Amino acid sequence: MNKIEHIGIAVKSLEASNDLFAKLFNAPHYKIEEVASEGVNTSFFQVGVNKIELLEATNPESPIAKFIEKRGEGIHHIAFDVDDIEAEIKRLEAEGFTVLNRTPKKGADNKWVAFLHPKSTNGVLIELCQDIKE
Repeated sequence: MNKIEHIGIAVKSLEASNDLFAKLFNAPHYKIEEVASEGVNTSFFQVGVNKIELLEATNPESPIAKFIEKRGEGIHHIAFDVDDIEAEIKRLEAEGFTVLNRTPKKGADNKWVAFLHPKSTNGVLIELCQDIKE
């Protein structure tokens, strides 16, 4: 793992949260993107070298909708940048972590992504991210 790629925050309203976080960071979001496979709309902020991803459910069955229903708005996951997501998945499985998707899938911001189950990481949902090379 190279660095924290971003921190994901579950929100009820992307529009309201974009306004809130733009005031907080004194800068607007730089991208809004739908990830239909996950049932979310995302919005990204760049804060110095760090990124914050806001996640809004697009349907009541999406993981974000269920998260907010259970826990409320707040930090949803921490994403880490990796060079080789498939090798990292194999390494983490060998170390005993529960990988939620062994085959990386296309995520927001032009990334391949995979998640580790929070039960194997002290309650924190971990996302692995690798840039998609065109």
